Amino acid sequence: MVAMTVDAVLLESPTMRARVGDRVEVLDKVRALTLLPDGVHVTTEGVAAYFEVPVQAIHSLVYDHRAELSSNGYGVLSGARLASFKEVSRIQSRAKSLALFTRRTVLNVAMLLKESDVARQVRFHLLNVEEQARQVPVDNWGAPPVDNLLGASAGSIDAAVARIAESVVTKVIGTAVVPLLNAVAQDVTHISRKVDALTDRVDRLERIVLDDDQRTAARRRLTLLRALDEGVEEELIDDLS
Repeated sequence: MVAMTVDAVLLESPTMRARVGDRVEVLDKVRALTLLPDGVHVTTEGVAAYFEVPVQAIHSLVYDHRAELSSNGYGVLSGARLASFKEVSRIQSRAKSLALFTRRTVLNVAMLLKESDVARQVRFHLLNVEEQARQVPVDNWGAPPVDNLLGASAGSIDAAVARIAESVVTKVIGTAVVPLLNAVAQDVTHISRKVDALTDRVDRLERIVLDDDQRTAARRRLTLLRALDEGVEEELIDDLS
């Protein structure tokens, strides 16, 4: 249940993922990430090995979140660019294209990959680092240090996760959701005032129309009475009415 809370913070929030997207150092806190000889990139197979999932799981993740991953360093080389990269990186491959991930992309994968214990540990460390960066000791009181978390009991880790997740969600709500709701409330109030003003104008117009009708009817009655007093013929009176 606590794990679901953590997943709700990073798995479901692009804003939160973007906020912690630079924390690539947490990858090495969980396990070593094997890079290509260029010291920058990782292949799809390398990413799958890091997270201990099938290569197809990474392919599916890229298919579902390609735009976000591309904005965080994911790319596919082919043609002359691939040939040049193979030469520089000393990669022996006959593939016509090569998908490459940077450390930032791998971190992005960790924040999206559900079926991986390694990814869950990375997410936990991300939230812990984010909480420590805020330097709010009251919210983190009693939580074990990051280096000792793997040796702590499952219950203590879950409790720490719960505190961190609650704190992060509270901050996101306070900095993003509440201002948005306040802006919406102001817009609604402004629109309501406009509607009230229009309603008043319509009421005034209706009263003017009614007053005009009443004055017209009164003038007709007065004309008929004068005609009767003056002895006008009945046919002419019908024309006046």
